[in-house]
Amino acid sequence: MEVRVNGNTHEVDVSADMPLLWVLRDELGITGPKYGCGIAQCGACTVHVDGVAVRSCQLAVGDLAGGEVLTIEGLGTPDTLHAVQEAWIEHQVAQCGYCQSGQIMQAAALLDRTPAPSDDVIDAVMSGNLCRCGTYPRIRAAVKTAATKLQEV
Repeated sequence: MEVRVNGNTHEVDVSADMPLLWVLRDELGITGPKYGCGIAQCGACTVHVDGVAVRSCQLAVGDLAGGEVLTIEGLGTPDTLHAVQEAWIEHQVAQCGYCQSGQIMQAAALLDRTPAPSDDVIDAVMSGNLCRCGTYPRIRAAVKTAATKLQEV
């Protein structure tokens, strides 16, 4: 089966019902998306499929239908961070860091669709991504900073 991830095409020999998360982590060695709950409730495994934030723990690889997968590894580079990644650093969002790749991917998808979200919109969209450390005020501030940075481009 062919899977397109971060601009690269990979051939994987897996069952079509294998969750995308396990294809990414176990077959392709892409470890940014994390296993948190396995039931699409925590957001740690969030990736983009054709620009839409999805929970990779519940998406069967066979359901990709040729879609383009983007993980945190493909969002930016160490030399050229995405605006959301820059804002995360600026606001020192991460504490333990476990949820952060999913948080960043959810925030990037939000800003792609809503360039200047209100606090209520940010809270609603980000509410499906849980943070055990409780950095929600910093997450909201970072999303707002990233929105400003993206509008300046």
